[in-house]
Amino acid sequence: MSLLVLIRHGESQWNLENRFTGWVDVPLTDKGRAEAHRAGERIRQIRFDQGYCSVLQRAKETLAIVLEETGQRDLPVLYDQALNERHYGDLQGLNKAETAKKFGDAQVHLWRRSYDIAPPGGESLKDTAARTLPYFEAHVLPDLRAGKNVLIVAHGNSLRSIVMSLDKLTREQVLELNLATGVPIVYDVTPDLQIRSKQTLAD
Repeated sequence: MSLLVLIRHGESQWNLENRFTGWVDVPLTDKGRAEAHRAGERIRQIRFDQGYCSVLQRAKETLAIVLEETGQRDLPVLYDQALNERHYGDLQGLNKAETAKKFGDAQVHLWRRSYDIAPPGGESLKDTAARTLPYFEAHVLPDLRAGKNVLIVAHGNSLRSIVMSLDKLTREQVLELNLATGVPIVYDVTPDLQIRSKQTLAD
């Protein structure tokens, strides 16, 4: 059996400021670092064989803190932009409330919560899944088939894509899925990739 642990990075500075972040490389807040420490404490008993992480610093910093807490700073890790957050295009850096005033609540809701409608110059959730899932299938699934324990630290939308695939969610169901910052999701997976159990390790 293998364990797959997914962690969305801790709170970032632009999460705090309610801005569309996307691929802008913003740091964690003090609260985000504390969330990462708690995430590490919750999975301290798991020994990982392989780590995966986006190339953005909020995910990389979260991963470093988690590995420090678990005593696994020597874990081999692959970093790839395939695991980056959804690219919000022209919305990146804009405050979400101000954006709603500028474009209208209905339009911003469509950009944020539809499956295949992208903001100007950006990605839809469908587009994000189209780069995240092939990477997951090419790299992570072989590790799980080989009986390895895998840790992935990434972002709300790249991880939603993975959860959508693992949990076999419909387009409508994934739109209702929200992943909290710094909360580990633990899948127990058989060698033929059947999910035996799923736990969300929240407070």
